[in-house]
Amino acid sequence: MKFKSIVMSITAASLHGATVFAQEIKYPQTNKIEHTDEYHGVKVSDPYRWLEDDRSEETAAWVKAQNEVTFGYLDKIPFKGKIFTDLEKAYNYPKYSAPSKKGEYFYFYKNDGLQNQAVLYRQKGLKGAPEVVLDPNKLSTDGTTRLSAFSLSKDGAHAVVGLSRGGSDWQEYGVMDMKTLSMLPDKIEWVKISGAAWQGNGFYYSRYPKPDGSALAAKNENHQVYFHTVGTEQKDDKLIFEDAANPQRFHIVSTTEDEQYAVLSVSDRGKGKDGNSIWVLKRGEKDFKAIKEEITDFSYGIIDNLGENFLVETNENAPNSKVMLFETKNGTWKTVLAEKPEPLQGAGTAGGKLFATYSKDVTTRAYVYKLTGDLEKEVKLPALGSASGFGGEKGDSFVFYTFTSFNYPPTIFRYEIGSGKSEVFREPEVAFKPAEYETRQVFYPSKDGTKIPAFITFKKGLKLDGTNPTILYGYGGFNVSLPPSFSPTRIPFLDQGGVYVQANLRGGSEYGEKWHEQGMKLKKQNVFDDFIAAAEYLIKEKYTSPERLAIQGGSNGGLLVGAVMNQRPELFKVAFPAVGVMDMLRFHKFTIGWNWIADYGSSDNAEEFKVLRAYSPLHNIKEGGQYPATMITTADHDDRVVPAHSFKYAAELQAKAGASSQNPLLIRIDTNSGHGASNTKKALETQADIYAFLFANMGLVWK
Repeated sequence: MKFKSIVMSITAASLHGATVFAQEIKYPQTNKIEHTDEYHGVKVSDPYRWLEDDRSEETAAWVKAQNEVTFGYLDKIPFKGKIFTDLEKAYNYPKYSAPSKKGEYFYFYKNDGLQNQAVLYRQKGLKGAPEVVLDPNKLSTDGTTRLSAFSLSKDGAHAVVGLSRGGSDWQEYGVMDMKTLSMLPDKIEWVKISGAAWQGNGFYYSRYPKPDGSALAAKNENHQVYFHTVGTEQKDDKLIFEDAANPQRFHIVSTTEDEQYAVLSVSDRGKGKDGNSIWVLKRGEKDFKAIKEEITDFSYGIIDNLGENFLVETNENAPNSKVMLFETKNGTWKTVLAEKPEPLQGAGTAGGKLFATYSKDVTTRAYVYKLTGDLEKEVKLPALGSASGFGGEKGDSFVFYTFTSFNYPPTIFRYEIGSGKSEVFREPEVAFKPAEYETRQVFYPSKDGTKIPAFITFKKGLKLDGTNPTILYGYGGFNVSLPPSFSPTRIPFLDQGGVYVQANLRGGSEYGEKWHEQGMKLKKQNVFDDFIAAAEYLIKEKYTSPERLAIQGGSNGGLLVGAVMNQRPELFKVAFPAVGVMDMLRFHKFTIGWNWIADYGSSDNAEEFKVLRAYSPLHNIKEGGQYPATMITTADHDDRVVPAHSFKYAAELQAKAGASSQNPLLIRIDTNSGHGASNTKKALETQADIYAFLFANMGLVWK
């Protein structure tokens, strides 16, 4: 493969009174190989098919050449080092998880500040001296080995320890002796989409058969459930469940707190079904029995067992979800928590009570109920924001929860179940004054008139004159909500006069299943219309202007950015599509991609093909088009949304628009990372590059 020479020059110009650093770029030449597929009578060219082989020498050479261009560009931005220093300073404070109790110990995670991975600790009681259980930072030289699972046995004597390396979704399980804090010889490989559910002297887990070739290229088919007995080899594990006739189903097992039941959840998203079936296996029996046998678009999750009966959270005929009691003997269902106007975020039990959180206009409301569904108390939260936690065991007298918002760093509260009182258990030591910042929630009209909520955060005193650098972030899919949350790396941007906007697009769960359905499959264009309308609102209200507006999103949000910059490129100055699903005709051909058919549809379906083809970022780039300054980000170990999506998209964008573009069209490919940065240092480096690219292309200087 041959590449054109790379030429770069630095020029200074004036834009809105600021200095802009313009660089002339010549992109690596990407070979085109004639390849055409036919979909329902329509021929579609795919000249960069060879980039799907991310382990070939040709692809490796292409990655190297692209990174030389991108990092050559970024390294010439004079204030990039200052940005990284500011981000380190903002991020460098102790970060804790809420504790969880097992026996006489409380377990929690802590990152001292800039550690690449959080460290797992435990302490006796709430005032005991913490001791290190496991420090993942010592498990690899580059800090990219992550503690992906930690599950204690009922008696607290052993724990399953899951490790992920280099950002991969693949995990390796081991077993720790909690008395000596030493690892036993047990080694379990090829674990993916799995829990670790203890029952007696062993645990259930889910895995795939060992792939023939690269783990990144594995088909991810025939998801199997095994039971592992502590002290034995993996080859001796007992196969509990598989369904080879339906190779794209997920099979995930959990156990009830009393370990009397194993609960099997089965989903079939590759066939476009959004729900699951649910089965239980009573201890000592051989066969699972169905609570819900048929897989439909309804979802079911067992919260807890009350003897032989089960509390179940479901959205069956209840788009905002409800809690039901399934009575095993007669197979009947009784309503415990009826559906409310607000969607149910989650439900769980602790201390003999039922805790439920609801989302009202994307902010949390929390309540405590009797197990019969009678309301006892509302948990008074400190402000409008997001609360999570409230988990525990039947004998607990208190629970922990974490509260956060855009200008409220994550704070851990202890809630006394008997009195209903909350008190701060641990608040972060952040060099940040919340009173200096403001968050507004607005509701703007989308193309079809639907009111879409968005949060706008900025430093107080902001002038609405259209000159503010603004990041508009969105996701819009897979029933995922974007509630208020705090990010320390956002503060330096706000301190530079930046505006951060989070739009709650259709396709998410902000207003229940109906909101989700309005942004999936044949209705996916609603999501893009919602995002475009957000940009138009921000410009109309003079928060920003097209010359100062950036759009950002990752994964499904990367698809969002790619689709929208094709449809309305003139609205945005800068675009950051991260680890995006860019080839909507072939996404289901890679690793776990078939799982997304339930949300996107499939090019195998003639009607869905037309819709997918109409918005697919890869297939709608215009020859000679003018696009925003674009920095695509991906990673070499992303085995969820494989990097081929971003590779092919970057090649097509540069080939069709690179010569005519007034803006850079770059791809930044991280190494030894996956579907997100694999350690703190990489995350901060990526964020510094994003801010540097944004400011340089908006004609601004980071001060």
